Amino acid sequence: MNEREERVWKALREVQDPELGVNVVDLGLVYGLEILGASVSITMTMTSPACPLNAFFTESIATLIKTNMPELKSVDVRFVWDPPWSPQKMSEEARRQLGWKK
Repeated sequence: MNEREERVWKALREVQDPELGVNVVDLGLVYGLEILGASVSITMTMTSPACPLNAFFTESIATLIKTNMPELKSVDVRFVWDPPWSPQKMSEEARRQLGWKK
């Protein structure tokens, strides 16, 4: 992973799920990212296709990345449903924050 990718991942860790209070990376919602020139494309999912937070996440992610990395002019957030999200995708830190692990 290069330095720019690390900075994007760091920015993504600042995006909290407002319902759970855990960041989208530790929740396992972010499946990947690709930086090409001044553009970044992020592939992610939601805990459920019925989750109403698509617009919230899209705006929050774009704002944080553009604030932290002004050289990236375009942020594309793409939601996918395959593979579907499951609690097994969460990090140990997310499990701890949610009280699932001591």
